Amino acid sequence: MKSAPNLFLIGPMGAGKTTVGRHLAALLGLPFHDLDREIEACTGASVFTVFDIEGEDGFRERESRALRRLAAGSGIVLATGGGAVLREENRTILRERGFVVWLDATVDVQVARLARDRQRPLLAGADRRERLEQLAAARDPLYAGIADLHVPSHGIGSSVRLARELAGELATGWQRRAAHVA
Repeated sequence: MKSAPNLFLIGPMGAGKTTVGRHLAALLGLPFHDLDREIEACTGASVFTVFDIEGEDGFRERESRALRRLAAGSGIVLATGGGAVLREENRTILRERGFVVWLDATVDVQVARLARDRQRPLLAGADRRERLEQLAAARDPLYAGIADLHVPSHGIGSSVRLARELAGELATGWQRRAAHVA
């Protein structure tokens, strides 16, 4: 059993991190945060706009700052963006400050779930499937390297059912640790 102050959901876009995370947080009686929404709240602009103006590097810097701030607390469920694992600093924070759940989805599932989504800057190109395959090849090893639990997010049924099953697994795999008080 891993003792950690927070619960972090990582994985590719379209895996259900936000949807499952909301349900899971409610089941666990913990506040829920979505890292992309936190960035939007701080900037007053959409992720798409931040990417457009500042590029991916600017977005990743904002992402790291928001992650540091949220992870410093205790007792939250946080859904990260799919690329949050790209920076070593972020991977260290995720490993050290939380129990990390990798919600996984096949490229076929991602293509289906993201078919109408036009707000994801990394999918702005013509061939979404090819882009998702490239992202999976680059990011899956990073997800695997920090995950305490790997859960396929497809084939289970609804996001509520997946959250319930995940809560059951967390009951034996994760012990919430309170933040240190100085």
